[in-house]
Amino acid sequence: MDTVRFVSPKGEVVGELPISDEELLAGYEAVARARHFDERAVVLQRQGRLGVYAPYRGQEAAQVGTAMALLPSDWMVPSYRETAAALTHGLPHSQLLLYWRAHAEGWNYPEGVRVLPFYIPIATQLLHAVGLAMAGRFQEEPWVTMVYVGDGGTSEGDFHEALNFAAVYKAPVVFVVQNNGWAISVPTERQMGNVRIVDRAVGYGMPGVRVDGNDLVACLVTAREAVERARRGEGPTLIEAVTYRLAPHTTSDDPLRYRDEEETVRREEEEPLRRLRALLAARAVWDDEREAALVARLEEESRAALAVADATPEPPPESIVEQVFADLGPDQRRAWEALREG
Repeated sequence: MDTVRFVSPKGEVVGELPISDEELLAGYEAVARARHFDERAVVLQRQGRLGVYAPYRGQEAAQVGTAMALLPSDWMVPSYRETAAALTHGLPHSQLLLYWRAHAEGWNYPEGVRVLPFYIPIATQLLHAVGLAMAGRFQEEPWVTMVYVGDGGTSEGDFHEALNFAAVYKAPVVFVVQNNGWAISVPTERQMGNVRIVDRAVGYGMPGVRVDGNDLVACLVTAREAVERARRGEGPTLIEAVTYRLAPHTTSDDPLRYRDEEETVRREEEEPLRRLRALLAARAVWDDEREAALVARLEEESRAALAVADATPEPPPESIVEQVFADLGPDQRRAWEALREG
């Protein structure tokens, strides 16, 4: 099984480009927006204005490309690193800043934004995503669910249970594995015998596609086909997006302790933003003037979002027990009253 690629690491078209220049430009701007958020978030964390943050530098194409295949009515189920995907699917910039501050409003998503909360426990979101996909079927809703997991998460039992159930019942769900080469400090080849995660798809009786995760076009086209297949009632697809985590695991991680940074420097040449920019330049659809205008828009969006986040008042203490259950039970009610009075 070959790895799907339409754009080489140098930005050269491989074969025929299957999307329009308009879509390509939209994809580039979305990747640039995701990169801009990530860079600013790291700075804010170092300033003490965000909590521990999981950067995704180098993985933008895998997240943005797959997210672009969704309709607004489709559901996205992220793990903890899919900030770029959530941003692309409509979660506001300011909401993401509040989330990474552990502010309660960071979980109060706007009506109509179909993104579940970020999941920290590894791979548990996979089962929830399958349940959400089945709920759409039972309610005769046409939504598709897209769920993300890292290579490390595929070693969890939840991965097996989710894919097995989805395949048996033909759940309208797309599983996206971001294989970034590292499960925190453990390289892929040391956590599994078969490093081609996509090969597992055949064991579950579902299609599997391995894509160059740094190629936005490959990620978009492959995800779009998987989403359309799921919407037709033909069941799930497993996508393995092979990418590389240029950044640390989190802002509290020191990758120098476990990986060769010479490899990271080399892989920097394959990263998605540089690749897209080279492609656009070759097609004469982008220039320095448009780049400057885009950067200015992104800077303004960042400033405005940060102002909104800074102006959001701290929640009252009693809110810590709210929205845990549909109705407060006796214990929650007593805690709520004690916190409100105290």
